[in-house]
Amino acid sequence: MTEFDIVIYGVSGFAGKLVAEYMVRYAPKDLAWAAAGRDEAKVRAALDDVGAASSVPVIVADSNDVESLHKMAKATRVVCSTVGPYARYGSGLVAACVDEGVDYCDLTGEVHWMRRMIDRHHERAEESGARIVHTCGFDSIPSDLGNLFVQDAFKRKFGRYASEVRFYLKVAKGGFSGGTVASMLNLMEEASENKEVRRILVNPYSLSPGDKGPDGRDRMGAEHDARVGQWTAPFLMGSVNTRVVRRSNFLMDHVWGENFSYDERMLTGKGPKGAIAAGSISAGMVGFTGVAAIGPTRNLLSKFLPKPGEGPTPEQIEKGFYEVLFVAKDGDDELQAKVAGKKDPGYGATALMLAESAMELAQTEGNGGVLTPASSMGEGLIQRLQSAGMVFEVL
Repeated sequence: MTEFDIVIYGVSGFAGKLVAEYMVRYAPKDLAWAAAGRDEAKVRAALDDVGAASSVPVIVADSNDVESLHKMAKATRVVCSTVGPYARYGSGLVAACVDEGVDYCDLTGEVHWMRRMIDRHHERAEESGARIVHTCGFDSIPSDLGNLFVQDAFKRKFGRYASEVRFYLKVAKGGFSGGTVASMLNLMEEASENKEVRRILVNPYSLSPGDKGPDGRDRMGAEHDARVGQWTAPFLMGSVNTRVVRRSNFLMDHVWGENFSYDERMLTGKGPKGAIAAGSISAGMVGFTGVAAIGPTRNLLSKFLPKPGEGPTPEQIEKGFYEVLFVAKDGDDELQAKVAGKKDPGYGATALMLAESAMELAQTEGNGGVLTPASSMGEGLIQRLQSAGMVFEVL
Protein backbone atom coordinates (compact mmCIF):
# COMPACT_ATOMS: atom_id res chain seq x y z
CA MET A 1 0.00 0.00 0.00
CA THR A 2 1.42 3.40 -0.98
CA GLU A 3 2.01 6.10 1.62
CA PHE A 4 0.84 9.08 -0.47
CA ASP A 5 -1.70 9.91 -3.14
CA ILE A 6 0.54 12.55 -4.77
CA VAL A 7 4.17 13.66 -4.51
CA ILE A 8 4.98 17.11 -5.90
CA TYR A 9 8.56 16.92 -7.15
CA GLY A 10 10.53 20.18 -7.46
CA VAL A 11 8.75 22.25 -4.82
CA SER A 12 11.73 24.56 -4.27
CA GLY A 13 11.55 25.69 -7.93
CA PHE A 14 9.37 28.52 -9.23
CA ALA A 15 6.61 26.39 -10.77
CA GLY A 16 6.78 23.71 -8.08
CA LYS A 17 6.23 26.24 -5.33
CA LEU A 18 3.08 27.51 -7.09
CA VAL A 19 1.75 23.96 -7.35
CA ALA A 20 2.46 23.38 -3.65
CA GLU A 21 0.65 26.62 -2.81
CA TYR A 22 -2.36 25.44 -4.82
CA MET A 23 -2.36 22.11 -2.98
CA VAL A 24 -2.25 23.90 0.37
CA ARG A 25 -5.29 25.98 -0.56
CA TYR A 26 -7.45 23.57 -2.51
CA ALA A 27 -6.46 19.91 -2.08
CA PRO A 28 -9.06 17.85 -0.16
CA LYS A 29 -8.14 17.37 3.47
CA ASP A 30 -8.22 13.60 3.11
CA LEU A 31 -5.77 13.60 0.19
CA ALA A 32 -2.29 12.61 1.34
CA TRP A 33 0.44 14.52 -0.46
CA ALA A 34 4.13 15.12 0.04
CA ALA A 35 6.73 17.56 -1.29
CA ALA A 36 10.00 16.43 -2.83
CA GLY A 37 13.30 17.84 -4.04
CA ARG A 38 17.00 17.29 -3.82
CA ASP A 39 17.58 19.78 -0.98
CA GLU A 40 15.40 19.14 2.07
CA ALA A 41 16.07 22.54 3.62
CA LYS A 42 15.01 24.37 0.44
CA VAL A 43 11.87 22.27 0.11
CA ARG A 44 10.88 22.98 3.72
CA ALA A 45 11.56 26.70 3.21
CA ALA A 46 9.32 26.72 0.13
CA LEU A 47 6.57 24.96 2.07
CA ASP A 48 6.86 27.54 4.84
CA ASP A 49 6.56 30.33 2.27
CA VAL A 50 3.24 28.97 0.97
CA GLY A 51 1.79 28.35 4.40
CA ALA A 52 2.02 24.57 4.38
CA ALA A 53 1.52 22.85 7.70
CA SER A 54 4.64 21.31 9.19
CA SER A 55 2.88 17.96 8.82
CA VAL A 56 3.42 17.97 5.02
CA PRO A 57 6.07 15.26 4.56
CA VAL A 58 9.27 15.94 2.60
CA ILE A 59 10.99 13.38 0.39
CA VAL A 60 14.59 13.85 -0.72
CA ALA A 61 15.09 12.78 -4.34
CA ASP A 62 17.62 13.77 -6.98
CA SER A 63 17.32 13.36 -10.76
CA ASN A 64 20.89 12.00 -10.78
CA ASP A 65 20.14 9.39 -8.08
CA VAL A 66 18.14 6.56 -9.65
CA GLU A 67 17.60 4.79 -6.34
CA SER A 68 16.04 7.89 -4.79
CA LEU A 69 13.67 8.27 -7.76
CA HIS A 70 12.48 4.68 -7.43
CA LYS A 71 12.02 5.10 -3.70
CA MET A 72 9.93 8.22 -4.27
CA ALA A 73 7.82 6.51 -6.95
CA LYS A 74 7.12 3.51 -4.72
CA ALA A 75 5.78 5.80 -2.00
CA THR A 76 2.94 7.31 -4.03
CA ARG A 77 0.16 6.78 -6.55
CA VAL A 78 1.11 9.85 -8.63
CA VAL A 79 4.33 11.80 -9.14
CA CYS A 80 3.74 15.39 -10.29
CA SER A 81 7.01 16.78 -11.64
CA THR A 82 7.96 20.43 -12.16
CA VAL A 83 11.69 19.78 -12.58
CA GLY A 84 12.91 20.93 -16.00
CA PRO A 85 14.36 21.18 -18.52
CA TYR A 86 12.88 17.70 -18.71
CA ALA A 87 15.24 16.60 -21.47
CA ARG A 88 18.03 17.21 -18.98
CA TYR A 89 16.47 16.17 -15.68
CA GLY A 90 13.29 14.21 -16.37
CA SER A 91 14.11 10.92 -18.09
CA GLY A 92 15.15 8.97 -15.00
CA LEU A 93 11.97 9.84 -13.16
CA VAL A 94 9.71 8.76 -16.02
CA ALA A 95 11.60 5.46 -16.21
CA ALA A 96 11.19 4.96 -12.46
CA CYS A 97 7.43 5.60 -12.62
CA VAL A 98 7.04 3.21 -15.54
CA ASP A 99 9.01 0.51 -13.70
CA GLU A 100 6.93 0.92 -10.54
CA GLY A 101 3.57 1.22 -12.32
CA VAL A 102 3.03 4.72 -10.90
CA ASP A 103 1.12 7.52 -12.63
CA TYR A 104 3.02 10.68 -13.59
CA CYS A 105 2.23 14.17 -14.88
CA ASP A 106 4.32 17.22 -15.75
CA LEU A 107 4.20 20.57 -17.56
CA THR A 108 6.82 20.00 -20.25
CA GLY A 109 6.54 21.46 -23.72
CA GLU A 110 9.68 19.70 -25.00
CA VAL A 111 8.42 17.77 -28.03
CA HIS A 112 11.73 16.04 -28.75
CA TRP A 113 11.90 14.71 -25.19
CA MET A 114 8.28 13.56 -25.19
CA ARG A 115 9.01 11.60 -28.37
CA ARG A 116 11.93 9.91 -26.60
CA MET A 117 9.64 8.93 -23.74
CA ILE A 118 7.09 7.54 -26.20
CA ASP A 119 9.73 5.47 -28.00
CA ARG A 120 11.31 4.19 -24.79
CA HIS A 121 8.34 3.69 -22.51
CA HIS A 122 4.91 3.60 -24.15
CA GLU A 123 4.71 -0.19 -24.48
CA ARG A 124 6.31 -0.77 -21.07
CA ALA A 125 3.90 1.70 -19.47
CA GLU A 126 0.96 -0.15 -21.05
CA GLU A 127 2.25 -3.32 -19.38
CA SER A 128 2.95 -1.78 -15.96
CA GLY A 129 -0.22 0.33 -15.92
CA ALA A 130 1.63 3.63 -15.45
CA ARG A 131 -0.18 6.61 -16.97
CA ILE A 132 2.57 8.98 -18.13
CA VAL A 133 0.87 12.28 -18.97
CA HIS A 134 2.97 15.17 -20.26
CA THR A 135 1.85 18.74 -21.02
CA CYS A 136 -0.55 19.24 -18.11
CA GLY A 137 -0.12 23.03 -18.02
CA PHE A 138 -1.08 25.90 -20.32
CA ASP A 139 0.61 23.79 -22.91
CA SER A 140 -1.39 21.76 -23.62
CA ILE A 141 -4.51 21.50 -21.42
CA PRO A 142 -6.54 24.34 -23.06
CA SER A 143 -5.69 22.96 -26.52
CA ASP A 144 -6.17 19.25 -25.85
CA LEU A 145 -9.24 19.50 -23.64
CA GLY A 146 -10.63 22.46 -25.59
CA ASN A 147 -10.60 20.36 -28.75
CA LEU A 148 -12.22 17.46 -26.90
CA PHE A 149 -14.89 19.81 -25.53
CA VAL A 150 -15.76 21.45 -28.84
CA GLN A 151 -15.77 18.09 -30.64
CA ASP A 152 -18.22 16.59 -28.14
CA ALA A 153 -20.43 19.68 -28.44
CA PHE A 154 -20.27 19.47 -32.24
CA LYS A 155 -21.37 15.82 -32.19
CA ARG A 156 -24.27 16.57 -29.85
CA LYS A 157 -25.50 19.26 -32.25
CA PHE A 158 -24.77 17.70 -35.64
CA GLY A 159 -24.56 13.97 -34.93
CA ARG A 160 -20.92 13.62 -36.00
CA TYR A 161 -17.49 14.97 -35.13
CA ALA A 162 -15.90 17.95 -36.88
CA SER A 163 -13.24 17.19 -39.47
CA GLU A 164 -11.47 20.49 -38.75
CA VAL A 165 -10.81 22.43 -35.52
CA ARG A 166 -8.95 25.72 -35.26
CA PHE A 167 -7.59 27.25 -32.03
CA TYR A 168 -7.22 31.04 -31.89
CA LEU A 169 -5.57 32.74 -28.93
CA LYS A 170 -7.73 35.85 -28.50
CA VAL A 171 -5.93 37.39 -25.53
CA ALA A 172 -3.38 36.46 -22.88
CA LYS A 173 -1.48 38.33 -20.22
CA GLY A 174 1.48 36.70 -18.49
CA GLY A 175 5.24 36.41 -18.20
CA PHE A 176 8.12 33.98 -18.51
CA SER A 177 10.03 32.26 -15.74
CA GLY A 178 13.67 31.25 -15.81
CA GLY A 179 12.66 27.60 -15.97
CA THR A 180 10.70 28.13 -19.18
CA VAL A 181 13.59 30.07 -20.70
CA ALA A 182 16.04 27.32 -19.73
CA SER A 183 13.86 24.70 -21.41
CA MET A 184 13.56 26.76 -24.59
CA LEU A 185 17.29 27.41 -24.81
CA ASN A 186 18.11 23.78 -24.07
CA LEU A 187 15.78 22.76 -26.89
CA MET A 188 17.45 25.15 -29.32
CA GLU A 189 20.88 23.85 -28.30
CA GLU A 190 19.86 20.24 -28.92
CA ALA A 191 18.24 21.14 -32.23
CA SER A 192 21.35 22.95 -33.43
CA GLU A 193 23.51 19.91 -32.70
CA ASN A 194 21.22 17.01 -33.58
CA LYS A 195 19.61 16.47 -36.97
CA GLU A 196 17.16 13.93 -35.54
CA VAL A 197 15.86 16.50 -33.04
CA ARG A 198 15.30 18.97 -35.89
CA ARG A 199 13.44 16.31 -37.85
CA ILE A 200 11.15 15.61 -34.89
CA LEU A 201 10.45 19.30 -34.29
CA VAL A 202 9.26 19.98 -37.85
CA ASN A 203 7.18 16.80 -38.19
CA PRO A 204 3.51 17.70 -37.52
CA TYR A 205 2.85 14.12 -36.37
CA SER A 206 6.07 13.60 -34.42
CA LEU A 207 4.21 12.51 -31.26
CA SER A 208 2.16 9.94 -33.21
CA PRO A 209 4.79 7.58 -34.68
CA GLY A 210 3.50 6.03 -37.90
CA ASP A 211 0.47 8.31 -38.14
CA LYS A 212 -0.32 10.50 -41.12
CA GLY A 213 -2.88 13.19 -41.74
CA PRO A 214 -3.69 16.34 -43.70
CA ASP A 215 -1.75 18.82 -41.55
CA GLY A 216 1.57 20.14 -42.82
CA ARG A 217 4.44 21.97 -41.18
CA ASP A 218 3.77 24.91 -38.89
CA ARG A 219 3.06 28.15 -40.75
CA MET A 220 5.28 30.97 -39.51
CA GLY A 221 3.95 33.90 -41.54
CA ALA A 222 1.18 36.44 -41.02
CA GLU A 223 -2.12 35.35 -42.58
CA HIS A 224 -5.65 36.67 -42.94
CA ASP A 225 -8.14 34.01 -41.82
CA ALA A 226 -11.58 34.14 -43.44
CA ARG A 227 -13.04 31.86 -40.74
CA VAL A 228 -12.82 34.66 -38.17
CA GLY A 229 -12.33 37.70 -40.39
CA GLN A 230 -9.06 38.69 -38.74
CA TRP A 231 -5.33 38.66 -39.26
CA THR A 232 -3.43 35.93 -37.46
CA ALA A 233 0.14 35.19 -36.39
CA PRO A 234 1.85 31.98 -35.29
CA PHE A 235 1.18 30.99 -31.68
CA LEU A 236 4.41 30.33 -29.79
CA MET A 237 3.20 27.06 -28.23
CA GLY A 238 1.31 25.89 -31.31
CA SER A 239 4.21 23.69 -32.37
CA VAL A 240 3.73 21.75 -29.12
CA ASN A 241 -0.03 21.83 -28.70
CA THR A 242 -0.91 20.74 -32.23
CA ARG A 243 1.19 17.60 -31.89
CA VAL A 244 -0.42 16.77 -28.55
CA VAL A 245 -3.94 17.08 -29.98
CA ARG A 246 -2.98 14.93 -32.96
CA ARG A 247 -1.58 12.31 -30.56
CA SER A 248 -4.88 12.32 -28.68
CA ASN A 249 -6.69 11.49 -31.93
CA PHE A 250 -4.10 8.78 -32.64
CA LEU A 251 -4.39 7.21 -29.18
CA MET A 252 -8.20 7.35 -29.27
CA ASP A 253 -8.32 5.27 -32.48
CA HIS A 254 -8.83 8.32 -34.68
CA VAL A 255 -12.16 9.10 -33.07
CA TRP A 256 -12.24 12.43 -34.96
CA GLY A 257 -11.25 10.75 -38.24
CA GLU A 258 -8.03 9.88 -40.02
CA ASN A 259 -8.32 13.15 -41.97
CA PHE A 260 -8.91 15.28 -38.87
CA SER A 261 -7.12 18.64 -39.15
CA TYR A 262 -6.06 20.82 -36.22
CA ASP A 263 -4.11 24.09 -36.14
CA GLU A 264 -3.39 27.02 -33.80
CA ARG A 265 -2.91 30.75 -34.41
CA MET A 266 -3.02 34.08 -32.56
CA LEU A 267 -5.66 36.67 -33.43
CA THR A 268 -4.17 40.13 -34.09
CA GLY A 269 -7.22 42.09 -35.30
CA LYS A 270 -8.78 43.42 -38.48
CA GLY A 271 -7.53 45.81 -41.15
CA PRO A 272 -4.07 47.38 -41.46
CA LYS A 273 -3.45 47.37 -37.70
CA GLY A 274 -4.13 43.65 -37.54
CA ALA A 275 -1.86 43.01 -40.51
CA ILE A 276 1.00 45.03 -39.00
CA ALA A 277 0.64 43.27 -35.64
CA ALA A 278 0.61 39.84 -37.29
CA GLY A 279 3.68 40.69 -39.33
CA SER A 280 5.55 42.03 -36.32
CA ILE A 281 4.83 38.93 -34.23
CA SER A 282 5.81 36.61 -37.07
CA ALA A 283 9.06 38.46 -37.68
CA GLY A 284 9.84 38.49 -33.97
CA MET A 285 9.38 34.74 -33.63
CA VAL A 286 11.53 34.03 -36.67
CA GLY A 287 14.21 36.40 -35.37
CA PHE A 288 14.21 34.85 -31.88
CA THR A 289 14.50 31.35 -33.36
CA GLY A 290 17.41 32.44 -35.53
CA VAL A 291 19.29 34.05 -32.64
CA ALA A 292 18.63 31.15 -30.25
CA ALA A 293 19.78 28.57 -32.82
CA ILE A 294 23.36 29.87 -32.87
CA GLY A 295 25.61 29.09 -29.90
CA PRO A 296 27.33 32.47 -29.34
CA THR A 297 24.15 34.54 -29.81
CA ARG A 298 22.17 32.02 -27.72
CA ASN A 299 24.63 32.47 -24.85
CA LEU A 300 24.41 36.24 -25.20
CA LEU A 301 20.62 36.09 -25.24
CA SER A 302 20.53 34.04 -22.04
CA LYS A 303 22.24 36.87 -20.14
CA PHE A 304 19.23 39.11 -20.66
CA LEU A 305 16.50 36.56 -19.89
CA PRO A 306 15.18 35.34 -16.50
CA LYS A 307 17.31 32.77 -14.70
CA PRO A 308 15.99 29.51 -13.20
CA GLY A 309 14.06 30.33 -10.03
CA GLU A 310 13.01 33.75 -11.36
CA GLY A 311 9.60 34.61 -12.73
CA PRO A 312 6.57 36.90 -12.52
CA THR A 313 5.72 38.53 -9.19
CA PRO A 314 2.66 37.32 -7.23
CA GLU A 315 0.85 40.50 -8.29
CA GLN A 316 1.65 39.88 -11.97
CA ILE A 317 0.47 36.29 -11.69
CA GLU A 318 -2.83 37.34 -10.13
CA LYS A 319 -3.47 39.94 -12.86
CA GLY A 320 -2.90 37.49 -15.70
CA PHE A 321 -5.62 35.88 -17.84
CA TYR A 322 -6.24 34.14 -21.16
CA GLU A 323 -9.05 33.34 -23.59
CA VAL A 324 -9.03 30.93 -26.52
CA LEU A 325 -11.58 30.65 -29.34
CA PHE A 326 -12.22 27.24 -30.95
CA VAL A 327 -13.90 26.95 -34.34
CA ALA A 328 -15.04 23.45 -35.32
CA LYS A 329 -16.24 22.79 -38.88
CA ASP A 330 -17.42 19.94 -41.04
CA GLY A 331 -18.83 20.82 -44.42
CA ASP A 332 -21.23 23.73 -43.97
CA ASP A 333 -21.73 23.07 -40.25
CA GLU A 334 -19.82 25.15 -37.72
CA LEU A 335 -19.69 25.48 -33.94
CA GLN A 336 -17.62 27.80 -31.75
CA ALA A 337 -16.50 27.46 -28.15
CA LYS A 338 -14.16 29.19 -25.77
CA VAL A 339 -11.72 28.16 -23.07
CA ALA A 340 -10.68 30.86 -20.63
CA GLY A 341 -9.17 31.36 -17.22
CA LYS A 342 -7.74 33.79 -14.74
CA LYS A 343 -4.14 34.32 -13.57
CA ASP A 344 -0.92 34.23 -15.56
CA PRO A 345 -1.45 31.37 -18.04
CA GLY A 346 2.07 29.99 -17.73
CA TYR A 347 2.20 30.02 -13.94
CA GLY A 348 -0.92 30.71 -11.87
CA ALA A 349 -3.21 28.97 -14.36
CA THR A 350 -0.68 26.23 -15.05
CA ALA A 351 -0.34 25.49 -11.32
CA LEU A 352 -4.11 24.97 -11.21
CA MET A 353 -4.11 22.72 -14.28
CA LEU A 354 -1.16 20.61 -13.15
CA ALA A 355 -2.37 20.17 -9.57
CA GLU A 356 -5.89 19.28 -10.70
CA SER A 357 -4.44 16.80 -13.23
CA ALA A 358 -2.44 15.13 -10.47
CA MET A 359 -5.55 14.89 -8.28
CA GLU A 360 -7.62 13.48 -11.16
CA LEU A 361 -4.98 10.80 -11.75
CA ALA A 362 -4.83 10.00 -8.04
CA GLN A 363 -8.58 9.54 -7.79
CA THR A 364 -9.25 7.59 -11.00
CA GLU A 365 -8.12 4.45 -12.79
CA GLY A 366 -7.11 3.97 -16.40
CA ASN A 367 -4.95 2.12 -18.89
CA GLY A 368 -1.22 2.79 -18.92
CA GLY A 369 0.93 4.34 -21.62
CA VAL A 370 2.58 7.61 -22.57
CA LEU A 371 -0.65 9.52 -22.92
CA THR A 372 -2.19 12.99 -23.30
CA PRO A 373 -4.59 14.85 -21.01
CA ALA A 374 -7.55 14.15 -23.32
CA SER A 375 -6.78 10.46 -23.87
CA SER A 376 -6.03 9.74 -20.19
CA MET A 377 -8.47 11.92 -18.22
CA GLY A 378 -10.80 13.51 -20.76
CA GLU A 379 -14.24 14.65 -19.61
CA GLY A 380 -13.48 13.97 -15.97
CA LEU A 381 -10.64 16.47 -16.01
CA ILE A 382 -12.76 19.04 -17.87
CA GLN A 383 -15.38 18.84 -15.13
CA ARG A 384 -12.72 19.13 -12.43
CA LEU A 385 -11.17 22.18 -14.09
CA GLN A 386 -14.58 23.81 -14.50
CA SER A 387 -15.18 23.33 -10.78
CA ALA A 388 -11.80 24.99 -10.17
CA GLY A 389 -12.75 28.08 -12.21
CA MET A 390 -11.70 27.37 -15.82
CA VAL A 391 -14.29 28.21 -18.46
CA PHE A 392 -15.29 25.70 -21.14
CA GLU A 393 -18.27 27.22 -22.96
CA VAL A 394 -20.11 26.70 -26.24
CA LEU A 395 -20.70 30.07 -27.90
